[in-house]
Amino acid sequence: MNNLHRFANPARFQRLSRALLPWCATATAILLAMGIYTALFASPADYQQGETVRIMYVHVPSAWMALLCYSTIAVVSAVAIVWRHPLADIAAKAAAPIGASFTLITLATGSLWGKPIWGTWWVWDARLTSVVILLFLYLGHIALTNAFDDPTRGARTAAILALVGAVNIPIIHFSVDWWNTLHQPASVSRLAVPAMDPSMLRPLLVMTLAFMAYFLTLWLIRIRAEIALHKLRVLRIAHAHTMEATTMAGN
Repeated sequence: MNNLHRFANPARFQRLSRALLPWCATATAILLAMGIYTALFASPADYQQGETVRIMYVHVPSAWMALLCYSTIAVVSAVAIVWRHPLADIAAKAAAPIGASFTLITLATGSLWGKPIWGTWWVWDARLTSVVILLFLYLGHIALTNAFDDPTRGARTAAILALVGAVNIPIIHFSVDWWNTLHQPASVSRLAVPAMDPSMLRPLLVMTLAFMAYFLTLWLIRIRAEIALHKLRVLRIAHAHTMEATTMAGN
């Protein structure tokens, strides 16, 4: 925990993030270029789904990132509540819009994928319904964070929501095993050999790494921006107090 508190100093975090950002951005660009090429040109079409299977290379990584982002928010929210880590609330606030975007992409690409495969754009089965709930949890977190004049109170309320909503993560993951749904079962996260040909698995994993690097890049940028906004708010409050004191002294 002492190592964690080393980065509680915003100035120390800014130095670290400044050093990491170029590497993260470069990794994102390289992995995304490799992933797009292998997904669109190097991987074969599926013998049943045809070219429609290429939606998988965006849909599946987006779904994984939606879960990862919310898990990250839940962890940093726990750190904020238990240890009062100064940057934890900022990290949660910065991650929420990114996770909501990944969730929207998951739902949109899932509908595009579902129409030719299932014959319908949408069905209220367990997996799709729990992902919609995840989207509302993200939106609720964003709304609560900005709902109070006191930022600390908003962050604390949003952190509680994040921890309560974390119960939805295993529900999403295991929904295809617990209930009878249209959604196919897991093809990658198996203890045995994944039920996917390596020619399709490799680009899927490359795209997943690209999305992870992209998330980390955006997350660091948003945290740095939130720290800068916090400093600006402090300076404005200090300036307002100074002007008020000057006015009172003049009277």
